[in-house]
Amino acid sequence: MFKTILQSIAILGVISAPAFADGDAEKGKKVFNKCKACHAVGDDAKNKVGPILNGIVDAPAGQVEDFKYSKALTEMAADGLVWDDETLTAYLKKPKDVIKGGSMSFAGLRKDDDIADVIAYLSENE
Repeated sequence: MFKTILQSIAILGVISAPAFADGDAEKGKKVFNKCKACHAVGDDAKNKVGPILNGIVDAPAGQVEDFKYSKALTEMAADGLVWDDETLTAYLKKPKDVIKGGSMSFAGLRKDDDIADVIAYLSENE
């Protein structure tokens, strides 16, 4: 199901950001400040309103212990949702388009470079 959603998003042109390899992790750290109210990364990271994001890049969705995910995300995770480059790009652009009924209230990042930079930053936080 989520592959169909991502294919539809790609056709509509929402997925256009460069891969995280093209992103700048240092810039991504600054952009991640927009995410810090709900998410954390790093050695001392703890779940907040959203789960910690250590190791999120290329990881199966819904796997952070002691975090209560939305029903929508749990169902998509059961269907095999993985936070790969394409999925993260689409999700960071417009979360509600990727996980309809999800609980993330953030509207998304507008700039493709910001998305690539955040993914590069997250890829460093394994």
